[in-house]
Amino acid sequence: MRRLLLLPAILAGIASGLQAQQLIACGWDEVFVLDLAGARKVWSWKAEERPEIPEAFRTKFRTTDECKPVAGNRILVTASSDGAALIDRESGRTLWWGHCANAHSAELLPGGRIAVACSVRETGGNRLVVFDAAIPEKELFSTELYSGHGAVWDADRQVLWALGGRDLRSYALGAWITDAPVLELRARHELPDPGGHDLIAVPGSRHLAVTTLHSVWLFDRDSGQFTPHPDLRDRHHVKAVAVHPSTGRLAFIQADQPNWWSGRIEFLHPRQTLPLAGERLYKIRWLP
Repeated sequence: MRRLLLLPAILAGIASGLQAQQLIACGWDEVFVLDLAGARKVWSWKAEERPEIPEAFRTKFRTTDECKPVAGNRILVTASSDGAALIDRESGRTLWWGHCANAHSAELLPGGRIAVACSVRETGGNRLVVFDAAIPEKELFSTELYSGHGAVWDADRQVLWALGGRDLRSYALGAWITDAPVLELRARHELPDPGGHDLIAVPGSRHLAVTTLHSVWLFDRDSGQFTPHPDLRDRHHVKAVAVHPSTGRLAFIQADQPNWWSGRIEFLHPRQTLPLAGERLYKIRWLP
């Protein structure tokens, strides 16, 4: 009888755990939070609906390609249509916005700065740019980064990892408490396969997950070595990888060729495919 009485509580706990599993997704003009328990949107942001963004700037978020949760219940967004933004999730208000040609990823840095990796574009692209998060559009520093696609702050090693089309780089913060901060190149690691695309830190490990044109890799931040990803090696055109920080569940987006996007999210551990009709998905991130 005691086991029967406990069963509803156990099932409720399982349901609660499932409901707590949410993903941020983007790829078209919308950034949204997806509740996996019901495969439904529970939060949404579109630049065209935000009055605090200058009207001429709202068109820079037509094709979003990064939607990264950061401290303070905020989300960093970038778009290949040249926009970058920091959003307060509770209110949906855009706290900061900036311009970088073909922006593909961003990261929140110490001291209220934001790094944006900008991809291939004849004017204003192929750069790694630092902005002041307190002042929209204020660019503080930039350096060359061909086909910039990824940015991850490594607090343990006090470096910014930045992914380009040919290599993975680490940068130290220089003159950071001044009005003229710089990123100082520390190391450059040639990619084992060209076309660097997504870059994330694997929770609880020294590894970064790196996707390229033809495969997915793990990069050891201490040894500087790349090894094939045990689950995703040899998968082509993987646009995003996300590893849940507590369960280890792996979610990823693999483009439906010849498109740059997919209409489904793939999962491993356990394996699952979640189709989302009508969506053009590019990036996904677990929401802590």
